[in-house]
Amino acid sequence: MDLKFYKYQGCGNDFIILDQRNPSIVLTLEIVKHLCDRRFGIGADGLMELLESNSTDFEMRYYNSDGNESSFCGNGGRCIAQFAKDLDIIKKDSAQFIFKENTYSVDYLENGLISLLMQNVKGIESTGEDLFFSTGSPHYLHFTNSIDEIDLISFARKIRYSDEFPKGINVNLVETIDEMTIKMRTYERGVEDETYSCGTGVTAAAIAFHYKKLTSANSVSVQTKGGNFKVEFIEEYAHYRNIKLIGPALKVFEGSIII
Repeated sequence: MDLKFYKYQGCGNDFIILDQRNPSIVLTLEIVKHLCDRRFGIGADGLMELLESNSTDFEMRYYNSDGNESSFCGNGGRCIAQFAKDLDIIKKDSAQFIFKENTYSVDYLENGLISLLMQNVKGIESTGEDLFFSTGSPHYLHFTNSIDEIDLISFARKIRYSDEFPKGINVNLVETIDEMTIKMRTYERGVEDETYSCGTGVTAAAIAFHYKKLTSANSVSVQTKGGNFKVEFIEEYAHYRNIKLIGPALKVFEGSIII
């Protein structure tokens, strides 16, 4: 069969998106892996289905490139929101969608930027100088003076596959640029490689930057290999709320593939 697909990216974090309001295919682990394969398929960090929802504008379902359904993806959430806008499902400057029974809100800003309201963050834990917590997906944060001098893959896999995190964890290197700006790199579980950016990782890095008292700002600029983000938040007694992930989400191309 010919499967219609769309390709989107948010700062180099790229996704295949399927319009499944009228389902045309039942996805399996093998099909998702094939579609995400960069040599034998379309190629992407993940795949999303846009589904009908009775309570919000649409529902999001997300798969990592290894074929497994995953925890929340911030860049994926922004990209599928832009996809819904491009399909004319969204006719206003804001939208809501469901992901695994949680409701997420987005605002469509000027210059092609999308602001995604993330989950509240609390329960930040530490191991030595490093932090780990969830921003919808679990993240490990290691601050260093030069993120480009570290072999991220070998460093991250020791943590990602350690007994301390039996379900795995995303691993981030973070470098302070100034009191308002950080630079970061992310190793994503499920992709099992470095990605050009990671929305939940960007959010975690900005919050960790503030939590470690390296800034007093409640708006942090985050530089990634694929582009730049802004994260805004409100902090009260080490609990973070009203967290907004702001960045671009762009259509790359559309096409069909034989399955």
